[in-house]
Amino acid sequence: MQGVFQFLQDVFIKENKELNILGKLVKIAIIFLLARLGIRIVNAIINRSLERRRKLKFGIDEKKANTLATILKNVNKYVFYFIALVPSLELFGIKATSILATAGIGGLAIGFGAQGLVKDVLTGFFILFEDQFSVGDYVKIDEYEGIVEEMGLRVTKIRGFSGELYIIPNNKIEVVTNRVRGSMRALVEVSISYEEDIDRALKVLEDVSLEIKNTEKAILEGPTVLGVSKLGEYDIVLMVVAKTEPMEQWRIERTIRKKIIEAFRKENIDIPYPKKIVMNEKV
Repeated sequence: MQGVFQFLQDVFIKENKELNILGKLVKIAIIFLLARLGIRIVNAIINRSLERRRKLKFGIDEKKANTLATILKNVNKYVFYFIALVPSLELFGIKATSILATAGIGGLAIGFGAQGLVKDVLTGFFILFEDQFSVGDYVKIDEYEGIVEEMGLRVTKIRGFSGELYIIPNNKIEVVTNRVRGSMRALVEVSISYEEDIDRALKVLEDVSLEIKNTEKAILEGPTVLGVSKLGEYDIVLMVVAKTEPMEQWRIERTIRKKIIEAFRKENIDIPYPKKIVMNEKV
């Protein structure tokens, strides 16, 4: 055992009893491993605490709990890594504590050109407390559109429907369109030919709408047959609308279209489409 201690001393400690470069690197690695462990422990506490709050009768809902968890975990991560950074710098003679004492946090932020970071953090807190959107919401921010995947103190991450990940600095967020607050509208237009009986087609749409209303729980109001919406060059366009739960409007539109096509085929109602007639004249 004495031989092992002597070996470690020879590898990591200089003759003046101070840590050499290798010893300092090992100590830094241990410090950051302990920081990672602390982050995991505090994150677990955050998860359990928010889960208990969510289960209360008047507790926060799941989306807000996920959003708050993301923010708190980000703060937790930054705090632990900062705490780990201070002794790591001091191993190389950089007195981080004295720098903070003399310059102050504000001076450091300005010195490192972190004004944008401060704006990001402030905007992030305003977004959270004003409840502009939450994790899991379908939003449009400027030209970016998708599902909010993560909200942090500095950036917001949105997953587009094609799989792309948009990372937006919080201070760049100005106009937000939240598409999951309140009811959404499902709108379906269907064409019939000018030769068809309009009243008969509308009656079929009424029957389809009643059937869908009785089977789809995601529909809050309707479907309602509005009648003729426009006259095309070769067709008459009829419109059906319904109010749905958030994020259900596209599925309801697909269901309405499918049911209409099936009903029109059953009733022999013609849906016009471009036709090409080829004439071959024999000379």
